[in-house]
Amino acid sequence: MTAADSVRVDSTRARPAIDAASLMSDASDLLSDVVDLRRKIHAEPEIGLDLPKTQAALLDALADLDLTVTTGTGLSSIVATLEGDSEGPTFLLRADMDALPMNEDSGLEFASTHEGAMHACGHDAHVAMLYGAARLLHQRRNELRGTVKFLFQPGEEGFHGARYCIEEGALEGPSVDAAFALHITPNLASGRLSTRPGALMAAADEMTVTITGKGGHASSPHLTRDPIPVAAEIVLALQSLITRSVNAFDPAVLTVARISAGTTSNVIPETATIEGTLRTVSERTRKQVQDGVHRVAHHVAAAHDCEADVQLKLGYPVTINDPEFVAFARGVFADLIGEEQVVDMASPVMGAEDWSYVLQQVPGAMAFLGVCPSGVRPGQAHACHSNRMMLDEEAMTTGMATHAAMALSYLS
Repeated sequence: MTAADSVRVDSTRARPAIDAASLMSDASDLLSDVVDLRRKIHAEPEIGLDLPKTQAALLDALADLDLTVTTGTGLSSIVATLEGDSEGPTFLLRADMDALPMNEDSGLEFASTHEGAMHACGHDAHVAMLYGAARLLHQRRNELRGTVKFLFQPGEEGFHGARYCIEEGALEGPSVDAAFALHITPNLASGRLSTRPGALMAAADEMTVTITGKGGHASSPHLTRDPIPVAAEIVLALQSLITRSVNAFDPAVLTVARISAGTTSNVIPETATIEGTLRTVSERTRKQVQDGVHRVAHHVAAAHDCEADVQLKLGYPVTINDPEFVAFARGVFADLIGEEQVVDMASPVMGAEDWSYVLQQVPGAMAFLGVCPSGVRPGQAHACHSNRMMLDEEAMTTGMATHAAMALSYLS
């Protein structure tokens, strides 16, 4: 039986009952320690793949648990393995650990002490919740028929950390059969859970188009090949590429975010540069748009006797939730917090996630946990990546319990 087959069996059979009240109660008892860990990490944010302080804090927190712990060689990852009461499948739970390169303006008493770094995407909460889940599951290891792997992963914010963790063997020894991750969102009511089958988050690619013409005096454009109007025409043509060649039900977002050219008002420059991003929710449309950018840029430039150089920097793939696993997970959520607290997402989020690399290898899913701060209406909170982003720490109780409930249900 393949890993995918095992998930389909598990997602369609009757789920074993979980003691939701006990899980939530024990998670609530852990909340104070989990909040302390979250705040410690929040105050000392680290960026990228090398997170020595974050790794050390987490290793110290996990030290008294009977887990097999390994650390990454090329990055500050941690894989902690909990063996259950008997043999069975292996279930992976993941938390990303890194911060963003930005200043914090939240006014929190435990705000960042590192200039130019902030936990503005909730990864500090992700780490703390998964640590709490490790304690919950450690208490219940006799209920686990299989193995739980806790992956604490650096480098999600553009550094492809999940891919490096996979290359270092995070999905092996033992091989992972299914995987689950949570991501907080301040614009969902606190304590609610939300997900969807299929595409959850977009692929994100960067484009740089350099137009080369011939510079000269602004008074004699006929003696030049001015790249600026060519660049402007390419920008408009790229918008038509999206609206007239991409299926509206398999969408793409192409944003030109920067145009640069010239040095002064009376000189026509030799080059003009366009920079932007491509977001797609299927690999088919991703390839179609990538090809279209090359075609539009080269042909428009050629029509004006200029040359175009197109550079595409490929980012994360589409994050695709396994439909059968989502059905399984949604049932676990309902058992844990009640059907009325589970929100079905109508459409994907156009942000990107390197969890996509894991979901390319094994069936699984990601879900969003609402952490809207008290006194703020959902939809009006400062969102992830805001310099003022804050979250309701009480919701981490639900996050801990959700991780634990997923592992207990899958491995029962």
